Amino acid sequence: MDYTINRLITGAEFDVVDARTRAALAHNGFGVLTEIDVKATMKKKLDVDIPAYRILGACNPKMAMEAIRMEPRVGAMLPCNVILREVEDGVEVSAIDPVASMQAIDNPAMHAVAGQVRDLLAKLVAAI
Repeated sequence: MDYTINRLITGAEFDVVDARTRAALAHNGFGVLTEIDVKATMKKKLDVDIPAYRILGACNPKMAMEAIRMEPRVGAMLPCNVILREVEDGVEVSAIDPVASMQAIDNPAMHAVAGQVRDLLAKLVAAI
């Protein structure tokens, strides 16, 4: 089972794909709670140069609240990370597949919520 929902975007600059990703997240009810510039961090901490790589910690508050009500410790698996990484052919956007990440939780209702979130993430990745 894949653990991410992926799309390769060719012919676009990294920052343009970042802006399109943020717009698609917002359009689908997600906000960006955290942002990690992995490229800058690796340079600062390890003096290693890597291609552009950014992690956006995205949250759909309605879905997160529903999940937390069912499983109060599910916050350890939140937010839904979306990564943007520069690859040879363009920029790859990958969103976590919540169904895959929630397999450890023995709660069928939680799996249904994860499926709804996966559908939203798949829709927004396709829209970028």
